[in-house]
Amino acid sequence: MCTADAIEKSASQLIAGHLVAFPTETVYGLGADASNPEAVRRIYEVKGRPVDHPLIVHISSMHLLDMWATDIPEYAIKLARGFWPGPMTLVLKRTSEAKDFITGGQDSVALRVPNNPIALSLLRSFESKGGKGVAAPSANRFGQVSPTSADDVISELSSFLMDGDLILGGGKCDVGIESTIVDCSNAAPLILRPGAITKEMLEASVSLSEPESTLSDIRVSGILEKHYAPRAKVTLDQIPQFGQGFIALASFPTPHGVIRIASPRDMVEFAQILYQSLRKADLLELQEVVVLQPVGEGIAVGVRDRLLKASKGR
Repeated sequence: MCTADAIEKSASQLIAGHLVAFPTETVYGLGADASNPEAVRRIYEVKGRPVDHPLIVHISSMHLLDMWATDIPEYAIKLARGFWPGPMTLVLKRTSEAKDFITGGQDSVALRVPNNPIALSLLRSFESKGGKGVAAPSANRFGQVSPTSADDVISELSSFLMDGDLILGGGKCDVGIESTIVDCSNAAPLILRPGAITKEMLEASVSLSEPESTLSDIRVSGILEKHYAPRAKVTLDQIPQFGQGFIALASFPTPHGVIRIASPRDMVEFAQILYQSLRKADLLELQEVVVLQPVGEGIAVGVRDRLLKASKGR
């Protein structure tokens, strides 16, 4: 159980330059003081992450946007009011507070207010001690399956952490896939990475750019061709064969001799169990797992995005 004392200690460790893994509603993040270059360097080291790959800065409230971002368009304010706290990251023009070691040398910064009580309590405690923001990519080795429980973090990163680093437990993540990333550095917003805040939800609030008409060269988390991949080969939309793993909606039967890994009831549950199911395939030492992708719009778009990248391997 995560206690108030544990959160307070974690905030102090962040201030002191240590790393803290913590739950959000999407996946577990590996956090460091976003103003501390040495602490942020250790994120890259622990994850094995390319140093030009930018990080998302987590803050406790949209009222801290001005510290990190400048020239904030009205539509971005509207999105922040409508979807924060929540699984949405906004990419905005940076202030001098957002250094190159956070932005990957770009003139933009990615910001998010997570919708998780432990994460928000940690951020508020950190800010009360003088902190300005917590940089936090997913708490796993780069390119591999994102963690949705503290046990996932422990199994993957514990050997890379140092004395003083901490892992805050907080149960399973509610959403299960990473945040929707929206580029807000131009005249109209553009979705760079789909997630639980869907295109339909955003369009009910603002007018989006069409990807074909507005190409973005901004680098953000999770847009590489290969990502989110287990050791097992991920094959999409085929009939599974004897001895293979199988993930599909519960309405699809399991062929004889196939190892059923997960049977989500709907699109939301598909996202929630996706990463833990891919991890299970590796625990079972399967060579290949077949996934029948969910069809349609909404969060299914985000699930298909993660599966396509996972199918490319590590």
